[in-house]
Amino acid sequence: MECCCGLSLRSSASALLSPQNFSTPEDLSAYDGIEMRVKGDGRRYKLILRTSSDWDTVGYPASFDTTKEQWQTIKLPFSSFRPIFRARTVVDAAPFDPSNIISLQLMYSKFEYDGKLNPTFVEGSFQLPFSSIRAYINESITPRFVHVSSAGVTRPDRPGLDLSKQPPAVRLNKELGFILTEVVHSVFLLQGEDLIRESGIPYSIVRPCALTEEPAGADLIFDPGDNITGKISREEVAQICVAALSSPYACGKTFEVKSTVPFNEPYVVDPENPPPEKDYDEYFKNLKEGVTGKEASEGSPVPV
Repeated sequence: MECCCGLSLRSSASALLSPQNFSTPEDLSAYDGIEMRVKGDGRRYKLILRTSSDWDTVGYPASFDTTKEQWQTIKLPFSSFRPIFRARTVVDAAPFDPSNIISLQLMYSKFEYDGKLNPTFVEGSFQLPFSSIRAYINESITPRFVHVSSAGVTRPDRPGLDLSKQPPAVRLNKELGFILTEVVHSVFLLQGEDLIRESGIPYSIVRPCALTEEPAGADLIFDPGDNITGKISREEVAQICVAALSSPYACGKTFEVKSTVPFNEPYVVDPENPPPEKDYDEYFKNLKEGVTGKEASEGSPVPV
């Protein structure tokens, strides 16, 4: 869904997106608030929940700020919705009742509450794209979608890239005029990742380095900045994906992973002395959320 409204101070001090009342009231008393996935424009908006079918009556708004040109998740707890009538607090109004929501409205206004002004308000057109609006519960969120991508997906356009140290897929792509990256990596891998990150679905994106048929069990390095090269067992990648599905530490993370074993050295497991089972949460919790490699990398790979 995309909200796109025009506004001028000469004609109005606010713009309101107001769908029809729900056919039956929504009971969200089992939830803790409203969560929205929006692409911001640097302005402050209000989300208004109404518990009455009457038009000119008390509403329950909560304000939220957005960041320009960034997709972001906005969480508004029900405790932040206050009784307001014509931009004034109604001190003797009933508290917000999430068991009887009649309608939901979005407002961009010059006014905040009780005489205060919106510091981000400017006249002119604006738009606020949405990808989702839903109720949320305060509990640990784990990924509902684990996507296997590829290490190196953001590298070919990176300034100062030393191709001699890059894997063949990245090195040959540059030499062939970016054919691989433009058709495969950028369109199918990187854009596919971006769609997942923008969807609002709790996710984890795994970018393995070169895949091998070696057994799992080697020591690993996880990196959220798309910098590392090396190899990793397919079996290990499968175990990482399964672990990510039940780990809140993996949620919202995009990361590369490789074995610490050099590429030219085979990795074998001694059946009489197998490697200990890994706690992948120890890797996931050290990763920064939101780092993809498209921005400047921060820090160094995190060995465990």
